[in-house]
Amino acid sequence: MYQVENAGQALRSRAQLIATRLFAPRVSRTVVMLGLTSLFTDISSEMVSTILPLYLLFHLGLTPVAFGVIDGLYQGSAALVRIFGGAAADRSGRHKEVAVVGYALSAVARLGLLVVGNMWSLLPGVILVDRLGKGIRTGPRDALISLSSPREELGAAFGVHRALDTAGAMMGPLIAFGLLVMAPGRYDAVFVVSLCAALIGLGFLTLFVQNPPIVADVPAERPALSLASAARLVRVPGVAPLLLVGTVLSLVTISDAFVYLTLQRRVAFDPKFLPVLYVATATIFMLTAVPVGRLADRLGRARVFLAGHALLLVVYASLLVPGAGTLRVMLALVLLGVYYAATDGVLMALAGAALPPEMRASGMALLTTGTNLARLAGSILFGVLWTWQGVGVAVALSTAGLAAALLVAVWWLRVR
Repeated sequence: MYQVENAGQALRSRAQLIATRLFAPRVSRTVVMLGLTSLFTDISSEMVSTILPLYLLFHLGLTPVAFGVIDGLYQGSAALVRIFGGAAADRSGRHKEVAVVGYALSAVARLGLLVVGNMWSLLPGVILVDRLGKGIRTGPRDALISLSSPREELGAAFGVHRALDTAGAMMGPLIAFGLLVMAPGRYDAVFVVSLCAALIGLGFLTLFVQNPPIVADVPAERPALSLASAARLVRVPGVAPLLLVGTVLSLVTISDAFVYLTLQRRVAFDPKFLPVLYVATATIFMLTAVPVGRLADRLGRARVFLAGHALLLVVYASLLVPGAGTLRVMLALVLLGVYYAATDGVLMALAGAALPPEMRASGMALLTTGTNLARLAGSILFGVLWTWQGVGVAVALSTAGLAAALLVAVWWLRVR
């Protein structure tokens, strides 16, 4: 009896330990501070980005093609800058300082929104500054996370960061929605609060994050910054398969805005509630990012990454079924959130494990450049298909493309 009781207690202790490691892993102070930086920065950016579909399509009356171009530019306009931002961080070893420049540009863009006011023709320029800032900071920031974490805990570290980042993505639309409900049409109030949140995020990075020491396996050569030198990163073992798979899958991925607009047409709810869909997805992402990241560390990051895209395939298939109800919409949002938890940080964890420390920021920037350029092309293509043949055909072709790309990805990663 004593042995049975001890065995039961041991099993309970082990289960508690596993649960603790999955849902509350230990990560470095740098990861937490970078997470808080991203939290406030995402509050700032999502307050603006989530009202763009409502403003551009329903207020200005743009066509799906025009919106697809703007949405694609919003996602991919800073793609090439990512490479140079990552390379600059690797060359100088000052990852924090390069990231500060990127976050500062985004804060300046929030100020620009207040300056341009209702002159919407100047809005693309302000958005471009914001996206350039995002492009500069992404590689150095992800490199800081990777360099501050043990190799075997990369999934958990990126999971914690993405959870905090997504908490901001969840809070931003709620704040914007609440402000517009209390003061309809007062977009300037949204921009002021967005600017304040961006400055708080910049403060966390500036005051509480330090550059970790970098120990290279061999003395690192530091070639001049160029697209050619960045492209040579694909020769690093393990980078080419990740770049190919990530780019192909991103090309056939429908942007969130188009997914939500399709759901709005299926259920026919008031368009003003579109920001709520962003909040729902962000909430699921936030709640599942850490346990899914830990799961990836244990079961295999490539497996979890591909499983996330399989969930996305289910979401697309549900958009093809006529007569979608509220329950189906909720299921689609849950699966979309889990998809992000299984792919966003996990892809960076895969890259972090493959890249040497002295090339970490450049390699991650190259990977995000490929995926973002693919998303840019995919968003424009989806908008063209929607305008030309209707949303049903556009979703059907995207679903078929994702299924084919997923099969190729499974085969390619298995061979590699």
